[in-house]
Amino acid sequence: MKRMLTTGVAVAVLSLLAAGFAVWADGPKTETIQFPVGTETASGFVAAPAKPGRYPALIVIHEWWGLTDWVKEQTQKLSEQGYVALAVDLYRGKVAADPEEAHELMRGLPQDRAVSELKAAFAYLGTRKDVDRERIGTVGWCMGGGYALQLAIHEQRLAACVVNYGALPTDPNDLQQIAAPILGNFGADDRGITPADVHAFEKKMKDLNRLVDVKIYDGAGHAFENSTNKTGYRPEAAGDAWTRTVTFLNKRLK
Repeated sequence: MKRMLTTGVAVAVLSLLAAGFAVWADGPKTETIQFPVGTETASGFVAAPAKPGRYPALIVIHEWWGLTDWVKEQTQKLSEQGYVALAVDLYRGKVAADPEEAHELMRGLPQDRAVSELKAAFAYLGTRKDVDRERIGTVGWCMGGGYALQLAIHEQRLAACVVNYGALPTDPNDLQQIAAPILGNFGADDRGITPADVHAFEKKMKDLNRLVDVKIYDGAGHAFENSTNKTGYRPEAAGDAWTRTVTFLNKRLK
């Protein structure tokens, strides 16, 4: 009897280990890559489904902090939904330790260079064998949300754009260039991107017959989706914004 129990426990342990390995083995493959930007190169963090195939893709754009562990986690979470996700490192290896440094890094990033690198990321994804080049979208937070819209302005083939509390363009010529459907998540208490700004953007886009879906969360401020934001993180709003994002991307890219 003792031998039978021991054998049973061993089998159970091996089964659990095997199950854990299966989950790990089916998780996203991650790597740091470089891709060409004209005569230069840029880098990024890629998370891709382990199972061979062709998938829709996402360009993930970080906050003003840089390519942090939190952004990499979001990139992997998006990949787990069935996307090849590329988080572009717009700061070229630098990550801010405090708001002052983040502000300086953001100010030191020329917009034209950032847009060029994001367009190059779009082109790079289109060359990958595991990507369906007709189904590439973008997701960004904070500074990255603003750049997600800039990419939509400058890349007409973009198939979807998710903006999380990012700066909203107001130039009529820029708005006219946006063809991609847009999902926006914003905080009612955000002092930088106010509800009035959001409503004005929404109205202008709808006047242009563009597809736009925005939601403003009561009791939430800027960066409410980031769990490392100790004072501003709002779990319920963040969870709803994530659900909206996944639903929107699945509808537009799958």
